Amino acid sequence: MTNKILTLHPEGKKGVNIDLGKYNLIKETIINIVHSNGEISYQEVNKIAIEELMHKFSGSIPWYVVTVKLDLEARGILERIPNTRPHKLRINE
Repeated sequence: MTNKILTLHPEGKKGVNIDLGKYNLIKETIINIVHSNGEISYQEVNKIAIEELMHKFSGSIPWYVVTVKLDLEARGILERIPNTRPHKLRINE
């Protein structure tokens, strides 16, 4: 049996149960991408994550990226920068 994590949503919507190993890999990837870029659009995070993970991840990378990104926002790890279009992200310090 695989370990699961129930993701959170910044607007309080119902999260989803996903495999903890996949969650941790996507989380680490997102945090590394945002940390190395300072401020970066969600689209760029998604593009870089796909490039980095396409040969070592099974499943829909964009779906996992958006799910984990929302979870990280809800947990206060990532911050969506107000008044940016397309919306940009940064590490919440």
